[in-house]
Amino acid sequence: MPTHRVLILGGGFGGIAAAVALRERLDPTDEIVLIDRRTTFIMGLRKNWAVLDARALSEGERPLARLAERGIRVVRGTIDAIHPAERAVEVDGERWDCDALVVALGAERDPDRVEGFRQRAIDIYDVTQGDRARTAIEAFAGGRLVIGIFGVPYPCPPAPFELAMLIDERLHVRGIRGAVEVFSPLPLSLPILGQAGCGSFESRLEGAGIGFLRNHQATAVEDGAVVFGETRRPFDLLLGVSPHRVPTAVAASGLTGGGPWVKVNPRTLETGQQGVYAIGDVTALPLANGQMLPKAGAFAHAQGEVVAARIAATIGGAQPTATFAGDGACFLETGGGMAAMVTGGFLADPPAVRLTDSSPEHFAAKQSFERERLEAWFGA
Repeated sequence: MPTHRVLILGGGFGGIAAAVALRERLDPTDEIVLIDRRTTFIMGLRKNWAVLDARALSEGERPLARLAERGIRVVRGTIDAIHPAERAVEVDGERWDCDALVVALGAERDPDRVEGFRQRAIDIYDVTQGDRARTAIEAFAGGRLVIGIFGVPYPCPPAPFELAMLIDERLHVRGIRGAVEVFSPLPLSLPILGQAGCGSFESRLEGAGIGFLRNHQATAVEDGAVVFGETRRPFDLLLGVSPHRVPTAVAASGLTGGGPWVKVNPRTLETGQQGVYAIGDVTALPLANGQMLPKAGAFAHAQGEVVAARIAATIGGAQPTATFAGDGACFLETGGGMAAMVTGGFLADPPAVRLTDSSPEHFAAKQSFERERLEAWFGA
């Protein structure tokens, strides 16, 4: 029997980061169990690449089972229930108890929340639809190509705008004359940048000939048109980001307190239950300006390491001191082998976040970001 057991729910950015960091900190007799219904890990940054390159997904995919080589027990299963007060979960009908619990189950797509979305839009956040999206873009011969944000918050806020620029570049190379536009229910493209920062970014979009429709909350999708209440916007090809929500087991656990996301201490990632943490996209972390921390892998990674340090300290009989600083960055490719970065101190008061200029160096940094983590976690 293990001396202590830590359960990590979810094999995404935060879950893997927590598991690896815990294995480095805890005694070999302590058991670290990572539970996920998936068998592989792939970074979200590859979603856009997969839309344009058939090889992108397979090149970035790694089997979760390989974590066993690091002394992490990997269990494939569906989480039926979470019992925070008991620090226990049910997985495919089997109960698992633990000394510490990390909920890192991410945000789930909810395409059926918008009538007609599933039938008439291609969900660009669904990796299984990459081939469909790529085929549709290759067949696009002109007209209006729309990228729609159908609900907020959603993971990786820059991604739809990045995809718009990459597709626009691809169409220009092919000599296709078409209108590329992005719509959002928000008044700003990337609100974390503030009014001035968004103004600068939206000017970049305009300069590239990409339209941005603000304050457009889609209520349905019809054949050839997106419905916004009383108005409609026609399209020839619709790529969409569906609404997102917490997984069902998380909602039923009480960890959301009746809200849409798990509420945690922004610095310690603790929930209201002792020994229970939540990290990554499943959480809502308030910022000083009234916004929420963007859902991004870089933050989940940092949070995973913070909770690992806190759990290890507690198990070792020490007072936990590790805290989440809130510093991080999201990459935004702009085409031509270049990228910008949304970067800064997100938990500062006020948040100190900016959009950098585009450069080849930032694009190289995005590639390195993935490569270095895959090597550290999976060995290659």
